[in-house]
Amino acid sequence: MTFAHPALFYSDEESYIDGTVPFVVEGLANAEPVAIAVPGTNLTLLRDALSGFAHLVTFIDMTDTGRNPGRIIPELRAFADRHRGAVRIISEPVWNHRTDVEYPACALHEALVNYAFSGRDLSILCPYDISSLSHDVLADAEKTHPVVIDASGHRPSDHFHPARVVVAAHSLPLSTPADAVSTSVGAGAMAAVRTFAREQAVKFGLTPARVEDFALAVTELATNSVRHGGGESTVRVWTESESIVCQVNDNGHITDVLAGRTPVHANDPGGRGLLLVNRLADLVRTQTTSSGTAIQVRFDLENKKAT
Repeated sequence: MTFAHPALFYSDEESYIDGTVPFVVEGLANAEPVAIAVPGTNLTLLRDALSGFAHLVTFIDMTDTGRNPGRIIPELRAFADRHRGAVRIISEPVWNHRTDVEYPACALHEALVNYAFSGRDLSILCPYDISSLSHDVLADAEKTHPVVIDASGHRPSDHFHPARVVVAAHSLPLSTPADAVSTSVGAGAMAAVRTFAREQAVKFGLTPARVEDFALAVTELATNSVRHGGGESTVRVWTESESIVCQVNDNGHITDVLAGRTPVHANDPGGRGLLLVNRLADLVRTQTTSSGTAIQVRFDLENKKAT
Protein backbone atom coordinates (compact mmCIF):
# COMPACT_ATOMS: atom_id res chain seq x y z
CA MET A 1 0.00 0.00 0.00
CA THR A 2 1.16 3.53 -0.73
CA PHE A 3 0.21 6.92 0.65
CA ALA A 4 0.60 10.03 -1.50
CA HIS A 5 0.25 13.60 -0.26
CA PRO A 6 1.26 16.07 -3.00
CA ALA A 7 0.71 19.83 -2.95
CA LEU A 8 -0.68 21.45 -6.08
CA PHE A 9 0.53 25.03 -6.61
CA TYR A 10 -2.03 26.74 -8.87
CA SER A 11 -2.39 30.37 -9.94
CA ASP A 12 -5.80 30.68 -11.61
CA GLU A 13 -8.97 28.74 -12.45
CA GLU A 14 -7.39 27.13 -15.50
CA SER A 15 -4.39 25.74 -13.63
CA TYR A 16 -6.70 24.68 -10.78
CA ILE A 17 -8.89 22.65 -13.11
CA ASP A 18 -5.90 21.28 -15.03
CA GLY A 19 -4.33 20.10 -11.77
CA THR A 20 -7.42 18.60 -10.13
CA VAL A 21 -9.86 17.24 -12.71
CA PRO A 22 -7.46 14.66 -14.24
CA PHE A 23 -6.69 13.44 -10.69
CA VAL A 24 -10.43 12.86 -10.14
CA VAL A 25 -11.13 11.34 -13.57
CA GLU A 26 -8.20 8.93 -13.26
CA GLY A 27 -9.49 7.80 -9.88
CA LEU A 28 -13.01 7.25 -11.19
CA ALA A 29 -11.64 5.34 -14.20
CA ASN A 30 -9.90 3.01 -11.72
CA ALA A 31 -13.14 2.60 -9.72
CA GLU A 32 -11.61 4.47 -6.79
CA PRO A 33 -13.90 6.42 -4.44
CA VAL A 34 -13.21 10.16 -4.71
CA ALA A 35 -14.00 12.99 -2.29
CA ILE A 36 -13.44 16.70 -2.93
CA ALA A 37 -13.12 18.88 0.18
CA VAL A 38 -12.44 22.45 -0.95
CA PRO A 39 -13.78 25.90 -0.02
CA GLY A 40 -16.47 28.11 -1.48
CA THR A 41 -16.22 28.92 -5.15
CA ASN A 42 -13.71 26.14 -5.83
CA LEU A 43 -16.30 23.55 -4.81
CA THR A 44 -18.72 24.95 -7.41
CA LEU A 45 -15.93 25.25 -9.97
CA LEU A 46 -15.03 21.57 -9.69
CA ARG A 47 -18.63 20.41 -9.58
CA ASP A 48 -19.25 22.23 -12.86
CA ALA A 49 -15.97 21.11 -14.43
CA LEU A 50 -16.71 17.46 -13.69
CA SER A 51 -20.15 17.79 -15.28
CA GLY A 52 -21.51 14.28 -15.93
CA PHE A 53 -19.10 12.69 -13.42
CA ALA A 54 -20.13 14.87 -10.46
CA HIS A 55 -22.70 12.37 -9.16
CA LEU A 56 -19.88 9.86 -8.64
CA VAL A 57 -17.95 12.19 -6.32
CA THR A 58 -18.50 13.09 -2.65
CA PHE A 59 -18.35 16.88 -2.25
CA ILE A 60 -17.44 18.41 1.12
CA ASP A 61 -17.58 22.14 1.82
CA MET A 62 -14.26 22.89 3.50
CA THR A 63 -15.49 26.24 4.84
CA ASP A 64 -17.87 24.19 7.00
CA THR A 65 -16.04 20.92 7.68
CA GLY A 66 -12.64 22.62 7.81
CA ARG A 67 -13.69 25.75 9.67
CA ASN A 68 -11.75 24.19 12.53
CA PRO A 69 -8.80 22.36 10.90
CA GLY A 70 -8.93 19.84 13.75
CA ARG A 71 -12.10 18.38 12.19
CA ILE A 72 -10.57 17.60 8.81
CA ILE A 73 -8.59 14.43 9.51
CA PRO A 74 -11.52 12.70 11.26
CA GLU A 75 -13.79 13.63 8.33
CA LEU A 76 -11.35 12.36 5.70
CA ARG A 77 -10.62 9.29 7.77
CA ALA A 78 -14.34 8.51 7.96
CA PHE A 79 -14.63 8.75 4.17
CA ALA A 80 -11.58 6.55 3.60
CA ASP A 81 -12.71 3.98 6.17
CA ARG A 82 -16.05 3.51 4.40
CA HIS A 83 -14.28 2.08 1.35
CA ARG A 84 -12.00 -0.82 0.57
CA GLY A 85 -8.96 -0.40 -1.64
CA ALA A 86 -7.47 2.80 -3.01
CA VAL A 87 -9.16 6.13 -2.29
CA ARG A 88 -8.56 9.64 -3.68
CA ILE A 89 -9.23 12.94 -1.95
CA ILE A 90 -8.72 16.56 -2.88
CA SER A 91 -8.30 18.58 0.33
CA GLU A 92 -7.80 22.37 0.37
CA PRO A 93 -7.54 23.49 4.01
CA VAL A 94 -5.71 26.78 3.33
CA TRP A 95 -7.20 29.73 1.49
CA ASN A 96 -6.67 33.48 1.55
CA HIS A 97 -9.52 34.12 4.02
CA ARG A 98 -7.72 32.20 6.76
CA THR A 99 -6.69 34.52 9.59
CA ASP A 100 -3.34 34.67 11.34
CA VAL A 101 -4.98 33.00 14.35
CA GLU A 102 -6.37 30.15 12.24
CA TYR A 103 -3.36 29.50 10.02
CA PRO A 104 -1.06 27.69 12.53
CA ALA A 105 -3.82 25.11 13.00
CA CYS A 106 -3.94 24.66 9.21
CA ALA A 107 -0.19 24.08 8.96
CA LEU A 108 -0.38 21.63 11.86
CA HIS A 109 -3.20 19.76 10.13
CA GLU A 110 -1.21 19.40 6.91
CA ALA A 111 1.77 18.07 8.84
CA LEU A 112 -0.37 15.59 10.77
CA VAL A 113 -1.94 14.19 7.59
CA ASN A 114 1.41 12.45 6.99
CA TYR A 115 1.07 10.63 10.33
CA ALA A 116 -2.66 9.96 10.23
CA PHE A 117 -2.68 8.19 6.85
CA SER A 118 0.78 6.65 6.67
CA GLY A 119 0.58 3.18 5.15
CA ARG A 120 -2.91 3.71 3.72
CA ASP A 121 -3.71 3.17 0.04
CA LEU A 122 -4.75 6.78 -0.24
CA SER A 123 -3.88 9.85 -2.31
CA ILE A 124 -4.62 13.31 -0.89
CA LEU A 125 -4.01 16.20 -3.30
CA CYS A 126 -3.80 19.60 -1.58
CA PRO A 127 -4.22 22.72 -3.77
CA TYR A 128 -2.49 26.01 -2.82
CA ASP A 129 -3.28 29.30 -4.57
CA ILE A 130 0.14 30.85 -5.22
CA SER A 131 -1.50 34.08 -6.46
CA SER A 132 -2.98 34.90 -3.05
CA LEU A 133 -1.12 32.94 -0.37
CA SER A 134 2.02 34.29 1.27
CA HIS A 135 5.57 33.06 0.74
CA ASP A 136 5.60 31.69 4.31
CA VAL A 137 2.45 29.64 3.70
CA LEU A 138 3.89 28.16 0.50
CA ALA A 139 7.15 27.42 2.30
CA ASP A 140 5.18 25.51 4.95
CA ALA A 141 3.42 23.58 2.17
CA GLU A 142 6.81 22.38 0.98
CA LYS A 143 7.59 21.21 4.52
CA THR A 144 4.33 19.27 4.88
CA HIS A 145 4.11 17.69 1.40
CA PRO A 146 6.75 15.31 0.00
CA VAL A 147 5.90 16.24 -3.60
CA VAL A 148 4.99 19.58 -5.17
CA ILE A 149 3.12 19.92 -8.47
CA ASP A 150 3.50 23.28 -10.19
CA ALA A 151 3.70 24.75 -13.71
CA SER A 152 6.94 22.88 -14.34
CA GLY A 153 5.52 19.48 -13.33
CA HIS A 154 6.07 17.14 -10.38
CA ARG A 155 9.12 17.58 -8.15
CA PRO A 156 10.15 16.22 -4.76
CA SER A 157 10.18 18.80 -1.98
CA ASP A 158 13.68 19.33 -0.66
CA HIS A 159 12.20 20.88 2.49
CA PHE A 160 9.79 18.10 3.49
CA HIS A 161 9.93 17.79 7.28
CA PRO A 162 6.45 17.51 8.86
CA ALA A 163 7.82 16.78 12.34
CA ARG A 164 9.46 20.19 12.40
CA VAL A 165 6.11 21.85 11.58
CA VAL A 166 4.37 19.89 14.36
CA VAL A 167 6.90 21.03 16.93
CA ALA A 168 6.77 24.63 15.71
CA ALA A 169 2.97 24.74 15.78
CA HIS A 170 2.82 23.23 19.27
CA SER A 171 5.47 25.65 20.53
CA LEU A 172 3.67 28.84 19.53
CA PRO A 173 2.64 30.69 22.71
CA LEU A 174 -1.05 31.09 23.47
CA SER A 175 -1.58 34.18 25.58
CA THR A 176 -4.56 35.38 27.58
CA PRO A 177 -5.56 39.00 28.18
CA ALA A 178 -5.29 40.48 31.67
CA ASP A 179 -9.06 40.99 31.87
CA ALA A 180 -9.95 37.35 31.11
CA VAL A 181 -12.38 35.81 33.59
CA SER A 182 -10.75 32.80 35.24
CA THR A 183 -11.44 29.95 37.60
CA SER A 184 -9.31 27.13 39.03
CA VAL A 185 -10.50 23.58 38.55
CA GLY A 186 -9.80 20.40 40.49
CA ALA A 187 -11.21 16.91 40.61
CA GLY A 188 -14.95 16.80 41.28
CA ALA A 189 -15.57 20.38 40.15
CA MET A 190 -16.91 19.72 36.66
CA ALA A 191 -20.49 20.77 37.43
CA ALA A 192 -19.17 24.14 38.59
CA VAL A 193 -17.03 24.44 35.45
CA ARG A 194 -20.02 23.79 33.22
CA THR A 195 -22.03 26.43 35.07
CA PHE A 196 -19.13 28.90 34.80
CA ALA A 197 -18.79 28.27 31.06
CA ARG A 198 -22.53 28.59 30.47
CA GLU A 199 -22.68 31.89 32.37
CA GLN A 200 -19.75 33.36 30.43
CA ALA A 201 -21.22 32.26 27.10
CA VAL A 202 -24.51 33.98 27.88
CA LYS A 203 -22.80 37.11 29.20
CA PHE A 204 -20.62 37.50 26.12
CA GLY A 205 -23.51 36.98 23.70
CA LEU A 206 -22.98 33.53 22.24
CA THR A 207 -26.09 32.44 20.35
CA PRO A 208 -28.45 30.35 22.53
CA ALA A 209 -28.08 27.34 20.23
CA ARG A 210 -24.32 27.32 20.89
CA VAL A 211 -24.24 28.01 24.63
CA GLU A 212 -24.52 24.34 25.57
CA ASP A 213 -21.91 23.39 22.95
CA PHE A 214 -19.48 25.88 24.52
CA ALA A 215 -20.22 24.62 28.03
CA LEU A 216 -19.71 21.00 26.94
CA ALA A 217 -16.42 21.77 25.17
CA VAL A 218 -15.03 23.66 28.16
CA THR A 219 -16.10 20.88 30.53
CA GLU A 220 -14.42 18.24 28.35
CA LEU A 221 -11.20 20.27 28.25
CA ALA A 222 -11.24 20.77 32.00
CA THR A 223 -11.94 17.09 32.61
CA ASN A 224 -9.02 16.00 30.41
CA SER A 225 -6.80 18.64 31.96
CA VAL A 226 -7.45 17.54 35.53
CA ARG A 227 -7.15 13.86 34.62
CA HIS A 228 -3.94 14.10 32.59
CA GLY A 229 -2.41 17.45 33.54
CA GLY A 230 -1.51 17.11 37.19
CA GLY A 231 -4.87 17.19 38.96
CA GLU A 232 -5.59 20.90 38.61
CA SER A 233 -6.04 23.40 35.78
CA THR A 234 -6.98 27.00 35.13
CA VAL A 235 -9.88 27.96 32.85
CA ARG A 236 -9.97 31.45 31.35
CA VAL A 237 -12.66 33.01 29.15
CA TRP A 238 -12.71 36.25 27.15
CA THR A 239 -13.87 37.71 23.84
CA GLU A 240 -11.64 38.55 20.89
CA SER A 241 -12.25 39.29 17.19
CA GLU A 242 -15.97 38.43 17.29
CA SER A 243 -15.32 35.15 19.11
CA ILE A 244 -15.68 33.88 22.64
CA VAL A 245 -12.42 32.21 23.65
CA CYS A 246 -11.66 29.70 26.38
CA GLN A 247 -8.17 28.58 27.30
CA VAL A 248 -7.37 25.75 29.70
CA ASN A 249 -3.85 25.54 31.15
CA ASP A 250 -2.23 22.71 33.10
CA ASN A 251 1.15 21.15 33.85
CA GLY A 252 0.77 18.16 31.52
CA HIS A 253 2.36 17.41 28.16
CA ILE A 254 0.46 15.90 25.22
CA THR A 255 2.73 13.33 23.54
CA ASP A 256 0.21 11.87 21.06
CA VAL A 257 0.34 14.31 18.12
CA LEU A 258 -2.93 12.87 16.77
CA ALA A 259 -4.87 13.34 20.01
CA GLY A 260 -8.37 14.52 19.15
CA ARG A 261 -8.10 13.39 15.52
CA THR A 262 -8.07 9.60 15.74
CA PRO A 263 -11.34 7.60 15.69
CA VAL A 264 -12.14 5.80 18.93
CA HIS A 265 -13.45 2.23 18.91
CA ALA A 266 -16.95 1.86 20.32
CA ASN A 267 -15.66 -0.42 23.09
CA ASP A 268 -12.92 1.95 24.26
CA PRO A 269 -13.84 3.61 27.57
CA GLY A 270 -12.29 7.03 26.81
CA GLY A 271 -10.43 9.11 24.28
CA ARG A 272 -13.42 11.00 22.93
CA GLY A 273 -13.00 14.31 24.77
CA LEU A 274 -10.72 16.13 22.33
CA LEU A 275 -12.56 14.60 19.36
CA LEU A 276 -15.74 16.14 20.69
CA VAL A 277 -14.06 19.50 21.35
CA ASN A 278 -12.78 19.59 17.76
CA ARG A 279 -16.26 18.79 16.50
CA LEU A 280 -17.93 21.55 18.52
CA ALA A 281 -15.47 24.45 18.33
CA ASP A 282 -14.84 26.81 15.42
CA LEU A 283 -11.11 26.70 16.12
CA VAL A 284 -8.83 24.72 18.44
CA ARG A 285 -5.21 25.69 19.07
CA THR A 286 -2.78 23.77 21.28
CA GLN A 287 0.51 24.69 22.88
CA THR A 288 2.19 21.73 24.53
CA THR A 289 5.76 21.52 25.80
CA SER A 290 7.55 19.75 28.63
CA SER A 291 6.59 22.65 30.94
CA GLY A 292 2.84 22.48 30.38
CA THR A 293 -0.10 22.54 28.00
CA ALA A 294 -2.58 25.20 26.95
CA ILE A 295 -5.60 24.39 24.77
CA GLN A 296 -7.57 27.28 23.35
CA VAL A 297 -11.02 26.99 21.77
CA ARG A 298 -12.93 29.66 19.90
CA PHE A 299 -16.64 29.88 19.19
CA ASP A 300 -17.82 32.50 16.69
CA LEU A 301 -20.23 35.10 18.00
CA GLU A 302 -21.22 35.76 14.38
CA ASN A 303 -21.05 33.72 11.19
CA LYS A 304 -17.58 34.27 9.71
CA LYS A 305 -17.75 31.48 7.15
CA ALA A 306 -15.43 32.07 4.18
CA THR A 307 -16.59 32.00 0.56
